[in-house]
Amino acid sequence: MKKDKKIKIYLGLSYLLIVILFLWFIFSKFTLDELASYEFIKRYTDYLISAKESSFFIISFIFVIATIIWVLLLGFGSPIFLLGGFIFGKWIGTILVVLGLSIGSTLLYILASYFFSDLIKEKFLKKYIIYKEKFEQNEFLFFLIYRFIGGIPFGLSNILPTLFNVKIKNFFFGSLIGMTPQLFIGTSIGAGIEKIIESNEDLPNFLTFLTYKDIYIPIIGFITLVILSYFLKKKYYKN
Repeated sequence: MKKDKKIKIYLGLSYLLIVILFLWFIFSKFTLDELASYEFIKRYTDYLISAKESSFFIISFIFVIATIIWVLLLGFGSPIFLLGGFIFGKWIGTILVVLGLSIGSTLLYILASYFFSDLIKEKFLKKYIIYKEKFEQNEFLFFLIYRFIGGIPFGLSNILPTLFNVKIKNFFFGSLIGMTPQLFIGTSIGAGIEKIIESNEDLPNFLTFLTYKDIYIPIIGFITLVILSYFLKKKYYKN
C-alpha cells in the first residue's frame, strides 16, 4: 500500500515537472506580448495555411495530438478553438477541436482520479458536495449540462468530476456533446479572424472589427449561449 502511494507521488511529481518544463520552453521562446501581437500572427498565417493545404491529414493529426497534450498540461481552451478555426475553418476546425479537447480532458480526468483524487476532494468536496445527488440521479445528463453551461476554468472543470466518480464513457461523450456548441462559436470566431487577417495588412480597430459578419454573428451566438446557460444553471444548479 505504501509502495503504491510512493509510485503515485513520484508519477504525480513527474507530471508537474513536465508541465513546468513545457511552460518554461514556451515562454523562453516567445513573450506573451509577442504571442498576442498582430504581426506575429500575420507572419505565421501564410505558413500555417500553406502547410494545411499541402499536408491536410498530417497537420490535422498533429493538431489533435497537440491539443491533447495542451489539455494534459492544464492549458485553457480559448487558444485552441481560435487556432482550430483559424487554420481549418469553422466546420472542420470544430470537429478537430472537440475531438482533441474531449480526448485530452478525459485523459486528464483519468490522471487526476488516479493521482490527485484525495487532494481534489480535500480542496473542493465541501464546496461542490451539493451536486452529488444530481450526479447520482442521472450522471450523463447532469454532466452534459455541466459541460454545456461551463463557467468554470477549463483545467479545473476537467478534474472536479473526480469528486463524483463520473464514469469515463459519460465523461468523454458528455464532453464531446456538451462542449460542441461553445466550441463551434469559438472556432467560428477563429475562422473569421483568419479572413480578416488575410484581407487586411494592419489590424482593424475594435469597432471596425465588430462590423465583420464573421465576427459579430458568432458573438451574437455566444451571447445567446450565455443567456441559455444562465437559465439552465438556475434550473439545475440550485441547491
